[in-house]
Amino acid sequence: MVAGAGLAGSLAALRLAGAADVVLIDQRPEPLAGHTWSFHSGDVDSAQRAWLQPALRCQWDGQDVRFPGYGRQLRSGYASIDADSLGAALSGVAGVTRITGRVASVDAGGVTLADGQRIEGDLAVDARGFSPHPSIEVRFQKFLGQEILLEAPHGLTRPVIMDATVPQMDGYRFFYLLPFDDRRLLVEATYYSDGASLSSADQRAGIAEYAAAQGWRIATVEREENGVLPIALRFDADAFWRGIPADLPTIGLRAMRFHALTGYSLPHAVRSADLIARHWRQGAQVLAGALRGDSLADAKAQGFYRLLSRMLFEAAAPDERRHVMERFYRLPEPLIERFYAGQSTWADKARILTGRPPVPVGRALRCLPETFKVKPA
Repeated sequence: MVAGAGLAGSLAALRLAGAADVVLIDQRPEPLAGHTWSFHSGDVDSAQRAWLQPALRCQWDGQDVRFPGYGRQLRSGYASIDADSLGAALSGVAGVTRITGRVASVDAGGVTLADGQRIEGDLAVDARGFSPHPSIEVRFQKFLGQEILLEAPHGLTRPVIMDATVPQMDGYRFFYLLPFDDRRLLVEATYYSDGASLSSADQRAGIAEYAAAQGWRIATVEREENGVLPIALRFDADAFWRGIPADLPTIGLRAMRFHALTGYSLPHAVRSADLIARHWRQGAQVLAGALRGDSLADAKAQGFYRLLSRMLFEAAAPDERRHVMERFYRLPEPLIERFYAGQSTWADKARILTGRPPVPVGRALRCLPETFKVKPA
């Protein structure tokens, strides 16, 4: 059974299709509603892409970025999953059961609900989502998006993953565009900010203003989504995992599995789902150990991305962050692809950090050490 039926829990259930019965437990009747998750082609391998395929809503052959005076077409493919496409894929899987209830606790053998009900199984997985922890320091990527139907074609043939030509406010601001057909697209107002608050009314007005500036006339707003994603600046993974029972398999944002700078979590959820498929028959202790080992290795590998997060949030003033991102997108495309996949080479890291920095050198140097003291829980 899986406590938490969001992205990580649902992908685990999809990956186990035909191999095991899965009970998904969540306090929300529609835990996937109002969400879209995306990934770059290089973020997953061909075998992972194959089992993900039934859940994809849309996929494209490239993507664009836009900055003032500079735009670029990137050849890397892009794909998106949303609540409907993932829900439809799961509905076609035999052996998946859903229970609505607030989870009070999870252990290796089952789940206890807030009303005292105990649900037991061969093993339980904790996928309840992000929870603040004293071992991690975060800032925020926050957004509000609307899927809109236009009166006439929008003219886009691929996603625009960053349109930063808009006025900057509350940190780094950009619009994110996913064209689902010639008149339907998702428009998200996105911010890299120090604070997590976001005015829904202001963002709806901003989306309407952005659409009008593109010459688009909105016929209807089909749905709306919003969220706040963690961006990691510092993380003591050893301290974090010491607080989790050694026999409790933990995945998704609950396990701090996300790209430290981009906030993308789908590739990490896919990797964890593969590990569950490989080890679940060996029991909770073995599975939990495999997931823990993979998470610790990933946390070590992501030290460079946490450094870049610190430079973005601590070395760059809020209105300078756009210059940091523009400089990055002028780098060679294979480097960008490896960055998103979390596979940056030493040469990539050197290339990103060398040259004229878009932030003051003194402030950049102060960001280099990941000095972090764990606060008492």
